[in-house]
Amino acid sequence: GVAGCCAKTTTAPLDRVKILLQAHNHHYKHLGVFSTLCAVPKKEGYLGLYKGNGAMMIRIFPYGAIQFMAFDQYKKVIKKQLGISGHVHRLMAGSMAGITAVICTYPLDMVRVRLAFQVKGEHKYMGIIHAFKMIYTKEGGFSGFYRGLMPTVVGMAPYAGFSFFTFGTLKSIGLAQAPNLLGRPSLDNPDVLVLKTHVNLLCGGIAGAIAQTISYPLDVTRRRMQLGAVLPDSEKCLTMVQTLKYVYQQHGVRRGLYRGLSLNYIRCIPSQAVAFTTYELMKQFLHLN
Repeated sequence: GVAGCCAKTTTAPLDRVKILLQAHNHHYKHLGVFSTLCAVPKKEGYLGLYKGNGAMMIRIFPYGAIQFMAFDQYKKVIKKQLGISGHVHRLMAGSMAGITAVICTYPLDMVRVRLAFQVKGEHKYMGIIHAFKMIYTKEGGFSGFYRGLMPTVVGMAPYAGFSFFTFGTLKSIGLAQAPNLLGRPSLDNPDVLVLKTHVNLLCGGIAGAIAQTISYPLDVTRRRMQLGAVLPDSEKCLTMVQTLKYVYQQHGVRRGLYRGLSLNYIRCIPSQAVAFTTYELMKQFLHLN
Protein backbone atom coordinates (compact mmCIF):
# COMPACT_ATOMS: atom_id res chain seq x y z
CA GLY A 1 0.00 0.00 0.00
CA VAL A 2 2.76 2.45 0.97
CA ALA A 3 4.72 1.55 -2.19
CA GLY A 4 1.70 2.38 -4.36
CA CYS A 5 0.98 5.71 -2.63
CA CYS A 6 4.61 6.89 -2.85
CA ALA A 7 4.78 5.96 -6.53
CA LYS A 8 1.52 7.68 -7.56
CA THR A 9 2.08 10.88 -5.57
CA THR A 10 5.46 11.28 -7.28
CA THR A 11 3.80 11.37 -10.70
CA ALA A 12 0.27 12.74 -9.95
CA PRO A 13 0.64 15.93 -12.09
CA LEU A 14 1.67 13.83 -15.11
CA ASP A 15 -1.28 11.51 -14.49
CA ARG A 16 -3.72 14.43 -14.62
CA VAL A 17 -2.20 15.75 -17.86
CA LYS A 18 -2.30 12.26 -19.37
CA ILE A 19 -6.06 11.94 -18.74
CA LEU A 20 -6.73 15.41 -20.20
CA LEU A 21 -4.77 14.56 -23.36
CA GLN A 22 -5.94 10.96 -23.82
CA ALA A 23 -9.59 11.96 -23.88
CA HIS A 24 -9.00 15.24 -25.84
CA ASN A 25 -10.37 17.67 -23.20
CA HIS A 26 -11.53 20.70 -25.22
CA HIS A 27 -9.58 23.16 -23.04
CA TYR A 28 -6.24 21.46 -23.68
CA LYS A 29 -6.67 19.31 -26.81
CA HIS A 30 -4.61 21.67 -29.02
CA LEU A 31 -1.65 21.51 -26.60
CA GLY A 32 1.22 19.05 -26.14
CA VAL A 33 2.48 17.45 -22.94
CA PHE A 34 4.74 20.23 -21.65
CA SER A 35 2.47 23.09 -22.73
CA THR A 36 -0.43 21.38 -20.88
CA LEU A 37 1.77 21.01 -17.78
CA CYS A 38 2.33 24.78 -17.92
CA ALA A 39 -1.29 25.64 -18.86
CA VAL A 40 -3.01 23.72 -16.02
CA PRO A 41 -1.43 25.81 -13.16
CA LYS A 42 -2.28 29.04 -15.04
CA LYS A 43 -5.91 28.04 -15.55
CA GLU A 44 -6.56 26.09 -12.34
CA GLY A 45 -3.67 26.89 -9.96
CA TYR A 46 -0.90 24.49 -8.93
CA LEU A 47 -3.34 22.28 -7.01
CA GLY A 48 -5.03 21.68 -10.37
CA LEU A 49 -2.14 19.36 -11.18
CA TYR A 50 -3.24 17.17 -8.25
CA LYS A 51 -6.96 17.12 -9.08
CA GLY A 52 -8.32 13.62 -8.48
CA ASN A 53 -5.29 12.67 -6.36
CA GLY A 54 -7.39 12.24 -3.17
CA ALA A 55 -9.49 9.61 -4.94
CA MET A 56 -6.25 8.17 -6.34
CA MET A 57 -4.77 7.69 -2.84
CA ILE A 58 -7.97 6.03 -1.56
CA ARG A 59 -7.77 3.67 -4.55
CA ILE A 60 -4.02 3.10 -4.75
CA PHE A 61 -3.41 1.98 -1.16
CA PRO A 62 -5.67 -1.09 -1.43
CA TYR A 63 -4.65 -1.54 -5.09
CA GLY A 64 -0.90 -1.62 -4.29
CA ALA A 65 -1.49 -3.79 -1.22
CA ILE A 66 -3.62 -6.34 -3.10
CA GLN A 67 -1.32 -6.40 -6.14
CA PHE A 68 1.97 -7.00 -4.28
CA MET A 69 0.41 -9.45 -1.81
CA ALA A 70 -1.44 -11.36 -4.57
CA PHE A 71 1.78 -11.55 -6.63
CA ASP A 72 3.63 -13.30 -3.80
CA GLN A 73 0.69 -15.67 -3.15
CA TYR A 74 0.08 -16.52 -6.83
CA LYS A 75 3.80 -17.14 -7.32
CA LYS A 76 3.77 -19.73 -4.52
CA VAL A 77 0.58 -21.39 -5.83
CA ILE A 78 1.86 -21.57 -9.44
CA LYS A 79 5.15 -23.04 -8.26
CA LYS A 80 3.56 -25.60 -5.89
CA GLN A 81 0.36 -26.58 -7.70
CA LEU A 82 1.41 -26.28 -11.35
CA GLY A 83 5.11 -26.97 -10.92
CA ILE A 84 5.97 -23.98 -13.14
CA SER A 85 9.05 -22.08 -12.05
CA GLY A 86 11.78 -20.03 -13.72
CA HIS A 87 10.75 -16.73 -15.26
CA VAL A 88 7.35 -17.86 -16.61
CA HIS A 89 5.73 -18.12 -13.17
CA ARG A 90 6.61 -14.43 -12.56
CA LEU A 91 4.81 -13.45 -15.76
CA MET A 92 1.72 -15.50 -14.86
CA ALA A 93 1.63 -14.40 -11.21
CA GLY A 94 2.12 -10.72 -12.18
CA SER A 95 -0.76 -10.83 -14.67
CA MET A 96 -3.10 -12.53 -12.20
CA ALA A 97 -2.12 -10.11 -9.39
CA GLY A 98 -2.76 -7.09 -11.64
CA ILE A 99 -6.19 -8.36 -12.67
CA THR A 100 -7.15 -9.15 -9.04
CA ALA A 101 -6.14 -5.65 -7.85
CA VAL A 102 -7.94 -3.93 -10.75
CA ILE A 103 -11.25 -5.72 -10.22
CA CYS A 104 -11.19 -5.00 -6.46
CA THR A 105 -10.51 -1.25 -6.83
CA TYR A 106 -12.05 -0.36 -10.21
CA PRO A 107 -14.94 1.87 -8.98
CA LEU A 108 -12.40 4.11 -7.19
CA ASP A 109 -10.40 4.42 -10.42
CA MET A 110 -13.57 5.39 -12.30
CA VAL A 111 -14.32 8.19 -9.81
CA ARG A 112 -10.69 9.38 -9.85
CA VAL A 113 -10.70 9.69 -13.66
CA ARG A 114 -13.98 11.64 -13.67
CA LEU A 115 -12.61 14.09 -11.08
CA ALA A 116 -9.27 14.48 -12.89
CA PHE A 117 -11.01 15.22 -16.23
CA GLN A 118 -12.98 18.17 -14.80
CA VAL A 119 -11.72 21.68 -15.45
CA LYS A 120 -12.15 24.59 -13.02
CA GLY A 121 -15.46 26.37 -13.58
CA GLU A 122 -17.12 23.32 -15.18
CA HIS A 123 -17.53 21.01 -12.20
CA LYS A 124 -20.09 18.25 -12.62
CA TYR A 125 -18.88 16.40 -9.49
CA MET A 126 -18.31 18.19 -6.18
CA GLY A 127 -16.08 15.50 -4.66
CA ILE A 128 -15.51 11.77 -4.27
CA ILE A 129 -18.83 10.91 -2.53
CA HIS A 130 -20.85 13.14 -4.87
CA ALA A 131 -19.22 11.47 -7.90
CA PHE A 132 -20.11 8.02 -6.53
CA LYS A 133 -23.75 9.10 -6.02
CA MET A 134 -24.02 10.69 -9.48
CA ILE A 135 -22.54 7.70 -11.35
CA TYR A 136 -24.75 5.29 -9.37
CA THR A 137 -28.00 7.19 -9.98
CA LYS A 138 -27.40 8.43 -13.55
CA GLU A 139 -25.46 5.58 -15.15
CA GLY A 140 -27.24 2.37 -14.25
CA GLY A 141 -26.30 1.55 -10.65
CA PHE A 142 -23.27 -0.64 -9.93
CA SER A 143 -22.67 -1.49 -13.60
CA GLY A 144 -21.89 2.21 -14.15
CA PHE A 145 -18.79 1.83 -11.95
CA TYR A 146 -17.42 -0.98 -14.12
CA ARG A 147 -17.60 0.74 -17.50
CA GLY A 148 -14.31 0.08 -19.34
CA LEU A 149 -13.40 -2.89 -17.11
CA MET A 150 -12.78 -5.22 -20.07
CA PRO A 151 -9.94 -3.20 -21.72
CA THR A 152 -8.54 -2.58 -18.24
CA VAL A 153 -8.36 -6.30 -17.47
CA VAL A 154 -7.06 -7.13 -20.97
CA GLY A 155 -4.47 -4.34 -20.69
CA MET A 156 -3.56 -5.07 -17.08
CA ALA A 157 -2.61 -8.69 -17.75
CA PRO A 158 0.39 -7.83 -20.00
CA TYR A 159 1.17 -4.61 -18.08
CA ALA A 160 1.40 -6.14 -14.59
CA GLY A 161 2.74 -9.41 -15.98
CA PHE A 162 5.65 -7.84 -17.87
CA SER A 163 6.25 -5.33 -15.08
CA PHE A 164 6.77 -8.00 -12.38
CA PHE A 165 8.44 -10.35 -14.88
CA THR A 166 11.01 -7.76 -16.05
CA PHE A 167 11.79 -6.50 -12.55
CA GLY A 168 12.09 -10.00 -11.05
CA THR A 169 14.22 -11.25 -13.95
CA LEU A 170 16.58 -8.25 -13.89
CA LYS A 171 16.87 -8.57 -10.10
CA SER A 172 17.70 -12.30 -10.15
CA ILE A 173 20.14 -11.97 -13.09
CA GLY A 174 21.82 -8.94 -11.47
CA LEU A 175 22.26 -10.63 -8.09
CA ALA A 176 23.47 -13.87 -9.72
CA GLN A 177 25.96 -12.27 -12.14
CA ALA A 178 27.31 -9.32 -10.13
CA PRO A 179 26.33 -9.71 -6.45
CA ASN A 180 29.12 -7.48 -5.11
CA LEU A 181 28.59 -4.70 -7.64
CA LEU A 182 24.78 -4.57 -7.64
CA GLY A 183 23.75 -6.16 -4.34
CA ARG A 184 24.07 -5.64 -0.61
CA PRO A 185 22.89 -7.64 2.46
CA SER A 186 19.27 -6.99 3.46
CA LEU A 187 18.84 -4.73 6.52
CA ASP A 188 16.59 -7.26 8.28
CA ASN A 189 18.40 -10.45 7.22
CA PRO A 190 22.14 -10.35 6.34
CA ASP A 191 21.82 -13.79 4.67
CA VAL A 192 19.51 -12.34 1.99
CA LEU A 193 21.00 -10.28 -0.84
CA VAL A 194 18.98 -7.30 -2.12
CA LEU A 195 19.69 -4.81 -4.89
CA LYS A 196 21.28 -1.46 -4.02
CA THR A 197 18.70 1.36 -4.06
CA HIS A 198 19.88 3.03 -7.30
CA VAL A 199 19.96 -0.37 -9.09
CA ASN A 200 16.45 -1.08 -7.77
CA LEU A 201 15.25 2.24 -9.22
CA LEU A 202 16.83 1.46 -12.59
CA CYS A 203 15.32 -2.05 -12.79
CA GLY A 204 11.89 -0.74 -11.78
CA GLY A 205 12.10 2.00 -14.43
CA ILE A 206 13.02 -0.47 -17.20
CA ALA A 207 10.17 -2.77 -16.09
CA GLY A 208 7.70 0.13 -16.28
CA ALA A 209 8.86 1.24 -19.75
CA ILE A 210 8.55 -2.23 -21.30
CA ALA A 211 5.18 -2.98 -19.70
CA GLN A 212 3.76 0.41 -20.68
CA THR A 213 4.69 0.14 -24.37
CA ILE A 214 2.96 -3.23 -24.68
CA SER A 215 -0.33 -2.25 -23.02
CA TYR A 216 -0.75 1.48 -23.84
CA PRO A 217 -3.51 1.36 -26.55
CA LEU A 218 -5.74 -0.50 -24.08
CA ASP A 219 -5.07 2.22 -21.48
CA VAL A 220 -6.34 4.85 -23.94
CA THR A 221 -9.43 2.69 -24.61
CA ARG A 222 -10.10 2.30 -20.88
CA ARG A 223 -9.92 6.05 -20.23
CA ARG A 224 -12.34 6.81 -23.08
CA MET A 225 -14.83 4.24 -21.83
CA GLN A 226 -14.51 5.39 -18.21
CA LEU A 227 -15.25 9.00 -19.14
CA GLY A 228 -18.35 7.77 -20.98
CA ALA A 229 -21.16 10.28 -20.69
CA VAL A 230 -18.69 13.12 -20.09
CA LEU A 231 -17.43 12.91 -23.71
CA PRO A 232 -19.53 14.15 -26.68
CA ASP A 233 -18.74 11.02 -28.75
CA SER A 234 -19.56 8.54 -25.95
CA GLU A 235 -22.14 6.57 -28.01
CA LYS A 236 -19.29 5.51 -30.34
CA CYS A 237 -17.22 4.15 -27.44
CA LEU A 238 -19.55 1.61 -25.82
CA THR A 239 -17.44 -1.54 -26.19
CA MET A 240 -13.69 -2.18 -26.18
CA VAL A 241 -13.50 -3.07 -29.90
CA GLN A 242 -15.74 -0.11 -30.88
CA THR A 243 -13.56 2.29 -28.92
CA LEU A 244 -10.29 0.94 -30.36
CA LYS A 245 -11.72 1.23 -33.91
CA TYR A 246 -13.12 4.71 -33.31
CA VAL A 247 -9.88 6.11 -31.84
CA TYR A 248 -7.85 4.53 -34.65
CA GLN A 249 -10.16 5.84 -37.42
CA GLN A 250 -10.44 9.35 -35.97
CA HIS A 251 -6.90 9.91 -34.76
CA GLY A 252 -4.68 7.10 -36.12
CA VAL A 253 -1.97 5.23 -34.23
CA ARG A 254 0.43 7.97 -33.09
CA ARG A 255 -2.15 10.67 -32.31
CA GLY A 256 -4.82 8.25 -31.13
CA LEU A 257 -3.85 4.84 -29.77
CA TYR A 258 -0.45 6.08 -28.55
CA ARG A 259 -1.40 9.70 -27.73
CA GLY A 260 0.36 10.74 -24.52
CA LEU A 261 2.83 7.82 -24.58
CA SER A 262 5.89 10.09 -24.27
CA LEU A 263 4.26 11.54 -21.15
CA ASN A 264 3.52 8.05 -19.94
CA TYR A 265 7.20 7.13 -20.12
CA ILE A 266 8.07 10.24 -18.10
CA ARG A 267 5.27 9.31 -15.67
CA CYS A 268 5.50 5.54 -15.59
CA ILE A 269 9.25 4.98 -15.44
CA PRO A 270 9.74 6.94 -12.15
CA SER A 271 6.41 5.62 -10.82
CA GLN A 272 7.38 1.95 -11.27
CA ALA A 273 10.93 2.67 -10.09
CA VAL A 274 9.61 4.23 -6.85
CA ALA A 275 6.96 1.48 -6.41
CA PHE A 276 9.38 -1.46 -6.63
CA THR A 277 12.08 0.31 -4.60
CA THR A 278 9.66 1.32 -1.82
CA TYR A 279 8.23 -2.22 -1.80
CA GLU A 280 11.72 -3.73 -1.37
CA LEU A 281 12.56 -1.22 1.42
CA MET A 282 9.23 -1.82 3.20
CA LYS A 283 9.89 -5.59 3.12
CA GLN A 284 13.15 -4.96 4.98
CA PHE A 285 11.55 -2.42 7.35
CA LEU A 286 8.76 -4.88 8.27
CA HIS A 287 11.19 -7.84 8.52
CA LEU A 288 9.63 -9.83 5.66
CA ASN A 289 12.87 -11.20 4.15
